[in-house]
Amino acid sequence: MRAWVLSAGEGTRMRPLTANIPKPLLPVAGKPFLRHVVEALRDGGIADISILIGWQAKRVREYFGRGETLGVRVDYAEQAERLGTAHAIGLAKGHVDGPFLALNGDIVLTAKEVRGILDLHRKTGGTVLAVAESANASQFGVVEVKDGNVVGIEEKPKHPKSNLINAGLYVFDPSVFDLIEKTPKSPRGEYEITDTLRLLIAKEDVHAFTLPDEWIDVGRPWDLLKANEILLRGLKEDIQGEVDAAATLNGPVAIGKGTRVLAGANVRGPTVIGEDGEIGPNCLIRPSTSIGNRCKVGNGSEVKNSIIMDGTHVPHLNYVGDSILGERCNLGAGTKVANLRLDEQSVRITVRGQEVDTGLRKLGVVMGDDVKTGINASIDVGTVIGEGTFVGMGAVVRGTVAPRSRIH
Repeated sequence: MRAWVLSAGEGTRMRPLTANIPKPLLPVAGKPFLRHVVEALRDGGIADISILIGWQAKRVREYFGRGETLGVRVDYAEQAERLGTAHAIGLAKGHVDGPFLALNGDIVLTAKEVRGILDLHRKTGGTVLAVAESANASQFGVVEVKDGNVVGIEEKPKHPKSNLINAGLYVFDPSVFDLIEKTPKSPRGEYEITDTLRLLIAKEDVHAFTLPDEWIDVGRPWDLLKANEILLRGLKEDIQGEVDAAATLNGPVAIGKGTRVLAGANVRGPTVIGEDGEIGPNCLIRPSTSIGNRCKVGNGSEVKNSIIMDGTHVPHLNYVGDSILGERCNLGAGTKVANLRLDEQSVRITVRGQEVDTGLRKLGVVMGDDVKTGINASIDVGTVIGEGTFVGMGAVVRGTVAPRSRIH
């Protein structure tokens, strides 16, 4: 069976992280997110993978190539216009000659889930829709299931009829292409997979596969932190760098080639650290942290539950918690990131001009690439800093900062 992976979106809700990096290549748990998806497909028994790409397609092609290094066979299709999920799945026509697995490229996926949905398809011979339980079902496509079959689906209803949602993972027969062609455009001008599924339910049995593992789709920056936490749970110790005898490693920690962990450094797993970096001396890295290549976490600094991308330095007396720092950032000595509101209410953050309740009690900064801060800068809870911004010494930053700003 072939997998058809939808990864053509621009990731505008992930800005500023996607200003330079295509969403599929954003790093999570030490690897580009889409690589985790490809490895789960491979380990679940699928070796033929088609990736639907769009914005910055060249970089995705360059990273995965033909798939040889990952033990799979990869080819590509490009979606010039983003016209909805049904349209994206419809582009598989001509690429598949039998049942195929279609999935959103921004969901956390495990090999067990891949094997499970394929097993159900083999037993039933019909279409399978993966569903997941959600405490916030009204934000997704809500699915009604009876006796193992999908009997209804509604997109983002105000009053959900169940707590089951469409998990963005399907096994379709090629006959779905005829129904996609009959799917009308929605009021927002897209061909919605929800409408196609309604046509399918009216025509034949659609079997529900309940995902056994925790589900999340990575649509907004803070979702990366949750995905990072989930994907690091299976981390195995792998020390390829140099660890000083006076450094301390606790729990599963992976350290890449050329990285030095200096005296007094305390690294608590699960944590993954890339290649050619420097950790320490006398710093603390707490669990669920992913640090890229050529990074530095230096004297008196603490990093917790964060993603630090390639080439970024947290070098002197810094605190970074529950945050995402883009590539090639540098924090001046004494720069601190606040990650907890004093009233302990959930953190609100602006996405595409709208304030959104993240539902998180702790969330620090989402920082784009090439941001530099001066000494003793303070960054408030839930701040978004656009790429290329300079923050002056002693400055206080909060809210949303446009790219290439100067904060004094």
